[in-house]
This record gives sequence, C-alpha cells and structure tokens, in this order.
Amino acid sequence: MPDEMSRPQPGQVDMKVVLVHPEIPGNTGTIGRTCVALDLELILIHPLGFDISEKSVRRAGLDYWKHVRLSEYDSWTAFLEARAPREDQVFLFENGGEGGSVYEPDYPSDAYLIFGKETKGLPSEVLNGRAHRTFHLPMRSPHIRSLNLSNAATAVIYQAMRSFLV
Repeated sequence: MPDEMSRPQPGQVDMKVVLVHPEIPGNTGTIGRTCVALDLELILIHPLGFDISEKSVRRAGLDYWKHVRLSEYDSWTAFLEARAPREDQVFLFENGGEGGSVYEPDYPSDAYLIFGKETKGLPSEVLNGRAHRTFHLPMRSPHIRSLNLSNAATAVIYQAMRSFLV
C-alpha cells in the first residue's frame, strides 16, 4: 500500500473519461455527473448521436452539467494529435476485452478511460493494435450480453480511482 507521501493528492489526479461516438444523451449526462463528483475531465469524440445542448443531457446531469470539465474533438485522430496519450495511459473498455478484467491493471493518475458507443462499442480505428489495452467488466450470468454504458463506466471509473480515493 502506498504511503501518504506517494499517493497523489486531490488535484494531482488528472484522470480523463473519453466517450467515442456516444449515442444516448442520458448516458453521457450520467457519466458527466460522475466526472463532476470525482473532478475528472469528460472528453467527447464526435460524431455524437445527439446535440450536446439537448435537454436530456442536462437532465441526466441535473444541475451539475455546467460543472463538467468538457472537451470535444471532431475525430479520434484529432484527439490523438491534440492529446498524444502514452500507451500506459490508455485503457479501452469492451465486452470481452483481451487485456483482462478491469480489476487487473494499475491505473496511473493520468489515465484515459475510453468507452465506445452504446450499440457497437469502440470503432476499429481505436481498437487496432490495442487489444492488450482493452479490458472488460466481468459478468457471471450468460443471460446478459452487455451492461448499460453509464453503469459500466461508473463501475470502471471508481475502480480506476480506487487507490486515489480516501
């Protein structure tokens, strides 16, 4: 267990949540609310399946939406060019992720937690060459194909933040 001196203090954690082509405004609003609760940046990669000013995004985020630290990029390529994340910062989440369970990695304080659209997941341009950086949430029941994006993202975010929360 890290001692208090090595543990990042609030404000030193610069984790980011990235939604690639999200389709459902309510999920984006709910994830935005989680980002506000943990003081994380929310990054949206276009195209979006909705207008970001839609009432439903604000409704899911309630009155917190104005506090979301929001960044937007026109494409995955534009995001990579602007942010240039290191490989060890990139964590992709998909059903059946080949990198293992979300409980296995040690998440750095500056990680990018990357999720795809609700109906199709992450596009091939994001996944190509990154199978080892792709993780999944374990599900025990054979009756469920996937979890709701906002529920899955919240579970992953709290796991990734676990060592930084007191």
